[in-house]
Amino acid sequence: MIRRQLKFVLLLVMLLLCVEVKAFQFQDSTGKIHTLSEYKGQWVIVNFWATWCAPCLKEIPDLIALHESRQDVMVIGIAMEFTDSKVVMEFVEAMSITYPTVLGNRQIASQLDEISMLPSTYFFDPEGNPAARQLGLVTREEIESFIASRSQVKRLD
Repeated sequence: MIRRQLKFVLLLVMLLLCVEVKAFQFQDSTGKIHTLSEYKGQWVIVNFWATWCAPCLKEIPDLIALHESRQDVMVIGIAMEFTDSKVVMEFVEAMSITYPTVLGNRQIASQLDEISMLPSTYFFDPEGNPAARQLGLVTREEIESFIASRSQVKRLD
């Protein structure tokens, strides 16, 4: 019995540590600091992308539309693997990206994970808990379906 309780306590501590590791602090291109706790009550979508990445470019319009149409969703884009930040910001302007853009690097990315593929998208639920990770292209329809399915589960609880 004690052994079982000890295992449970250790598991609980490990889960709490995992949640702490998933907290982040990103400074966007305007200088604003974004933290996960700042967006309590909203779904937070953190999308790692690059200007040269064709699937990344395909999903950006969906992320813009999602960000602009839903008050319960916050999108943060993190531009990776670039040599000139000016080129990235010109790209952001040309694509009319309205959500915050962070000029990323491996250290910034490591707050969430070791990014092995672009695009990579991380989802946090309205309580700030890690909810999902998508490697590769993600669409607005898939995101909205995921949010709806998770919201239904919460209502049943």
